[in-house]
Amino acid sequence: MRYIYSFLIGTALGVGSVFLHASLVPFGLIFVLISTVVGIWCIGRQWGGKSLRITAAVAWVAVTLRAGFPGINDEYLISGNSVGISLMNLGVLALVIAILLPV
Repeated sequence: MRYIYSFLIGTALGVGSVFLHASLVPFGLIFVLISTVVGIWCIGRQWGGKSLRITAAVAWVAVTLRAGFPGINDEYLISGNSVGISLMNLGVLALVIAILLPV
């Protein structure tokens, strides 16, 4: 059950990251990255275990990668500008930091 919860929390963090990263350009991206680190770290803090943090990180990556691909009408939720590329690159770095932080 913990794995399901961590997957759902990682999915919710990913969806929030996709929709908020471009709002108020520098502050939205900073807020998203900080909330991703804190959210993933709190999963490990609450239930213990690095595998739960990895599960949430995989869900976050799956959501953000899917948002970077074109949809049915060729719309992109994460565009190829500097903010979108920064979300993808710095987001993965934030996930690595969140996984490696001690509980």
